[in-house]
Amino acid sequence: MAAAGEAVLPQGAGAPQFHRMNLPARRRAPVRLALLDRSLEQLPLFRLSDSADDGAVTYTTDAGGRWRVLSAPDDRLPGTFDQDVYVELMHRYREAGSPADGTLTFTLHAFLRSMGRRVDGRTYQLLRGALGRLERTTLESTGSYVSGHETEPSNRSFAILSSVAIERRRLVEKDQLPLFPNAISAEPGVARVIIAPSIVGNIAVRHSIQLSLAIYFSLPSPVARRLYRLLEAARANDVVTWRVSLDRLREQLPLVQRFPSHLQRVLEPAHTMLSEAGVIRSASIRQRQRDWFVDYVLAVR
Repeated sequence: MAAAGEAVLPQGAGAPQFHRMNLPARRRAPVRLALLDRSLEQLPLFRLSDSADDGAVTYTTDAGGRWRVLSAPDDRLPGTFDQDVYVELMHRYREAGSPADGTLTFTLHAFLRSMGRRVDGRTYQLLRGALGRLERTTLESTGSYVSGHETEPSNRSFAILSSVAIERRRLVEKDQLPLFPNAISAEPGVARVIIAPSIVGNIAVRHSIQLSLAIYFSLPSPVARRLYRLLEAARANDVVTWRVSLDRLREQLPLVQRFPSHLQRVLEPAHTMLSEAGVIRSASIRQRQRDWFVDYVLAVR
């Protein structure tokens, strides 16, 4: 019996039932992935330094094919920022459902924010320049670029972007901005780009690789970011270990340094970053007789 003045909890069939409440499961952040052309990732494309050497990138495959990256007249080759823009474009392509015509539409503001870049006049200008270079830079294959539906490397010339058009907001839309104090008034426009049919075709037949944007943009070095792309291309060949000659790796990245000691100084910090990011378990640069090699052990996903 309850003591006088003590509240009595109702019991019996008519008593309210109390159930244990579980806290809602924490929502996982969506995994942001980029789909990249597997053939293209095995070939050099972006300059990874601010070197004055801005001549054509030339690469010869193990089978004797030739690959060249040619800048437009009075322009430079794509560089480190262009590499990031390219990866973000391929992320947006995947998010859009991989449209068969390769068309993407986005605002420059949203694009820069997705890259983790500060949005201002300078970065708008950088983004416009990068998109233009990805349209004007010619990629020339002579038996080096492999299409996913072909058995042999092909001869072709193309650019990453077949078309780029950037339109400013209509004046009538700008007139409405004072009505919305939280709107971004510096928005310069909307971009409409078309990814090259060669790249779209390879992704359509799953001749592609996946990158995690969280990992990619967490790597502070352009060399580490390029190595991440190349290592995922090696992983697509169902290998856990990958041995590559130091000179071949220099050409594939590409790097301007030539001496093994100089290459080690560039590669070793990138290897540390990739190991900390969980991309590789180890990387060793070794000399065997007169030749230098790099041995990679890929981390298990």
